[in-house]
Amino acid sequence: MKVGFIGLGAMGAAMASNLVAAGYHVTVWNRSEAATEKLASLGAKVASTPDRAAQGDVLHSMLANDQAVREVFLDGGLLDAMDPDTVHVNHATISVALARQLAEEHAKRGLAYVAAPVFGRPDVAAAGKLNMLLAGPHAAIEKVKPLLEKMAGKLWPLGDNPERANVVKLAGNFLIVSAIESLSEATVLTRAYGVNAADFIELMTSTLFASPVYQIYGRAIAEQRFTPPGFALPLGLKDVMLAQDAAFSERVPMPLAGVLRDSLLEALADGAEGMDLSALARASERRANLSGREETSRSIKR
Repeated sequence: MKVGFIGLGAMGAAMASNLVAAGYHVTVWNRSEAATEKLASLGAKVASTPDRAAQGDVLHSMLANDQAVREVFLDGGLLDAMDPDTVHVNHATISVALARQLAEEHAKRGLAYVAAPVFGRPDVAAAGKLNMLLAGPHAAIEKVKPLLEKMAGKLWPLGDNPERANVVKLAGNFLIVSAIESLSEATVLTRAYGVNAADFIELMTSTLFASPVYQIYGRAIAEQRFTPPGFALPLGLKDVMLAQDAAFSERVPMPLAGVLRDSLLEALADGAEGMDLSALARASERRANLSGREETSRSIKR
C-alpha cells in the first residue's frame, strides 16, 4: 500500500516514522524541508509538493491548525489533485466548522474522508500508543485501520460523521486545560502556606487524581519545567477557542472556557509563547505574587 503523509511536526513525524518502520511505502511532505530529513533517513520518500505526496492509496495529514489545512487542501487545490480512490485521514485538531466543510468538499469530489485526531504527546506517538478518535465512512475506516493500528494503542470509533471526532477532541483538550489550570491554582494556594509544591502534587497525583494528565503536567509544574513543550501553550489556547466556537454554534454554555481562555492569554502575554501548557502555573503564581511573598519570607528569616 502506498501512503502519503503531510505535516511533520513533532507529532506527525513520530506517526509517519511508525508507518515507515512497519514497512509501508511512505511519501512525506512538509512546508519546512528540514523536517523531512529524519524520515528520509528512515526510508521515506520526500515529495517536493503536497500533491506528489497524495499520489497513493491513503493520505494522512497532521497540520497545525485550520489555516494550514485550508491553505493546503482547499486554497492550494490538493483535493482537486487527489485520485477519487484515495482515502484522506486527517489527524489535525480543527474546528467543527472546518470539519463539516471538509466532509462536504471531499464528498463533492468522490473522496473518502476520515477524521482521526489523537490524544497523546510526542513520546506517546513515537511509541505507537496514541488514543485515536475515528469518524467517517465505515468502508474507508476499514481500509485504513491496519495503518492506524501501527500508530495507535487504541482506536475509538465515533460513527460516520467526521465532525464527531473533532468535537470529542476539542472537548478532551478543554478538560486537559481545565485540569492544568485547577492544579496550578491549588498548588499556588498550598505554596502560599509553606507547603512544598512537589509534596502536594505527589500526594494529589498518587491518590485523588492518579491519572496521566495530572501526573505529567503536575511533575512539570513542581519542577518548573516548561520547555520543551509537549503540548504547546498557544495550541491549548487555539483549542479552547475552537471549543467555544463549537459550543456557540449549538448554544451550549461553557462559562469555564472563558476563564481558561483569559488565563492562557495572560500566560502568553507574559512570554509563554514557546512553552508547554504547564506554564499556566506561572500565571497562577504571578496573580498571587507568590515569588514576592517567598522572597519576603526568606528576608525575614535571614
